[in-house]
Amino acid sequence: MIPLNIDIRAVCYDFARQQGISAKARGDELVFQKCPYCGGISKDKEKFAINIKTGVFNCLRAKCGAKGNLWTLHRDFGLDLGTDVSEYERPKYTWKRFKVDKPFVPTDPAIEYLHGKRGISEEVIKRYEIVTKKDDDNILVFPFYDEEGYLAMIKYRAIVQKGDNKEWSEAGMQSILFGIKQCVDFQRLIITEGQIDSLSVATAGFNNCCSVPTGKNGMRWIPHNWNWLKQFSEILVFGDFENDKMTLLSDITARFQNTETKVLAVRAEDYRGCKDANELLLKYGADAIRTAIKNARPQMLEQVIRLVEVEYQDGDSEEKLPTGIREIDRTLTGGLPFGYMNILTGKRGEGKSTEGSMLVKSALENGYNCFIYSGEMKKGDVRRWLDLQIAGSDRVIAEHVNDYDIYKLSPQNTETIGNWYKDQAYIYDTSVVVETQKNLLDIVETYIKQFGCKFVLIDNLMTAIDLTDYGTDKFERQELVCKRLARMAQRYNALILLIAHKKKGGGYDENDDVLGSSEITNLAGIIMSYGRDGDIDDGERLIKITKNRLTGRCDFDGVVCGYDDASKRIYAADDPGAAYRLSKCFGEETFMNIPEYEEVPF
Repeated sequence: MIPLNIDIRAVCYDFARQQGISAKARGDELVFQKCPYCGGISKDKEKFAINIKTGVFNCLRAKCGAKGNLWTLHRDFGLDLGTDVSEYERPKYTWKRFKVDKPFVPTDPAIEYLHGKRGISEEVIKRYEIVTKKDDDNILVFPFYDEEGYLAMIKYRAIVQKGDNKEWSEAGMQSILFGIKQCVDFQRLIITEGQIDSLSVATAGFNNCCSVPTGKNGMRWIPHNWNWLKQFSEILVFGDFENDKMTLLSDITARFQNTETKVLAVRAEDYRGCKDANELLLKYGADAIRTAIKNARPQMLEQVIRLVEVEYQDGDSEEKLPTGIREIDRTLTGGLPFGYMNILTGKRGEGKSTEGSMLVKSALENGYNCFIYSGEMKKGDVRRWLDLQIAGSDRVIAEHVNDYDIYKLSPQNTETIGNWYKDQAYIYDTSVVVETQKNLLDIVETYIKQFGCKFVLIDNLMTAIDLTDYGTDKFERQELVCKRLARMAQRYNALILLIAHKKKGGGYDENDDVLGSSEITNLAGIIMSYGRDGDIDDGERLIKITKNRLTGRCDFDGVVCGYDDASKRIYAADDPGAAYRLSKCFGEETFMNIPEYEEVPF
C-alpha cells in the first residue's frame, strides 16, 4: 500500500483522464484501453491495469512488462500525487549528503571564467560558492544545499569540453534546486534552467535565484523540494526560450495550478531574440534582465485567450440551419445553431427519427456534409426515408398492397438523388465489425475533420453509448459521451443533433423528462421536442422549443405540424403553401430532368 494521504481510486481515474485513455473498473482493477507505456491495446491476457486499492500497476504484454505504483507514474508521467509525495519518497531512498562547516571560497579559474566570459559578478560567484575541482581547474563545481544547509547535490561543468559530457552530477545525491541556501525570503522565487542563468539573474540584482538540477526534462526536484517551494507567494519562470516556447513553464505551471503559489513567466518579447538569461545579460546587460523580470506575467494557458482576441459576431450572422418550420425558425432566429450539441427529444414511436431525417435533408440542401448514426433504423430504411423527403410527393410512386400503401421512387430518381449527395452524406454501418473497432465518437470526429461533416445526427443516445468505451455505468457513459459531443461541436463549429427518448409518463415540456442523466440537457444548446399532445388530432404532432441557450426564446406551446406519409415530410399545419412545399423536389436544378410521374410500364 502506498503510504500517501490520497484517494488512490480517484488518482487512478485522474491518470486515465490525464493520458486521454479510456478505462473500465473490473473488481479492484482499473483496466486501461491501452498501455500508456507501450501503447498496446488491452486484451484479457495482455492488459494494462492499476489496482485501485494499492496503486500497483503492470502491463501484461510480454514486449512491455511495465510495472510499478503511483510513485512510478508520478515520476514517469508527472501524475499529481499531492503535497504528501515527498513524505512517501524520502523513506524509500537513502541520499548521500555532506555537512559543510564553512563556505567554499571561489577559485581564480572559476572567477576568471564566470566573470570574464559569462558576465557574472564576483560578489555573486562568492555568494553561490562556485569553485573548481582540486585536481582539475577546467571543471566548475556547483554546490547544491538543501533547506537544512546540507550539501545535497554536486554538479560539475567543463569550462572547455573535452569529452562527450559537458555537465554531470555526483552519483547518489538528491535532485534539488540550485540556490536554496542563497534565498533570503519566501516572496518571489526565480527559476531558470541552467546554473549560469540563475547566477546571471542574481547579477542583475535579484534575490531568490535558483535553477533546476537536470535541465528541462528532469522534474524530480519538485517533490524533493515541495514543502519548501509551496511557501513562496510567487514563482517566476525564466527558462530557455527555443522554438517559440519556454522550457520548464508548462511543467511548473501544471504542478502549482491547484496551490496558492502564483506562477509568472518572462514574456517572449523580453528575451529579445536570446535563448536564456545569460545570453541576454551578455548582449544587452543587466537592465534587460531587470526589464524581463518587471514585465513577467502569469502564463496564459493554451485553452484560454483574451476575450478581446475573440472575433466579434452579431447574432444575425451566426451560422444556423433552418428547420423548415417557419414559426420554429422564427423562435430560433434562423434555425438550429452550429457550434452546439442540440437535442431532439420525444416519446418512442412518435416521429423523432423522421424529424431528424428532415434536418439531414435541410443540411444537404444548404450545402453541408452530413454524418448519420442510426441505432434504430436499418441503413437501407434511413436512405429510403431521406430520398423520399428529398424527392417530394409528386415523384413518389404509391403501390396499394394488402390494404395499405407502399411509397417508393423509381430507380432513375433514386440514382439521381444518390449522385446528388454522393460525397455529402455518410452513415455509420452498424453491420460492419472490424478487428480494431473504433470508438463511435472517434469516427464522428474523423468525419468532421477529414470529410467536412458539419451536420451530425446521432439517433439515438441510448444505442450510441454502446459503441463507446466511456464510463462504468449507463449514466456516466451518457454524460461522458455528451460532454465530448458538446466539445466537438464547439471546437469544429459543427451542428450535432442528438436524438434522445423521453421518460415514460413525463411532462411534455419539461427538459428533466429527457431519458438519462440530467447533465445531458445541461450541455445542450437547443432542446426541441417532437411528438403527440392530448389537445391535437391523432395525425398531428407538436414541435416545441424547451431550451434556447442562445437567446432564451422558447416555445412551450409548440407549433402544430402535419405529416405527409408519401414524402415522409413534416410541415406546419397552418402553412398555406404546404401542398406546394410537399411536392417540391429539393435541389430542383439538379432534378429538373426527373419526371414527376413515371410512365405505366405496360
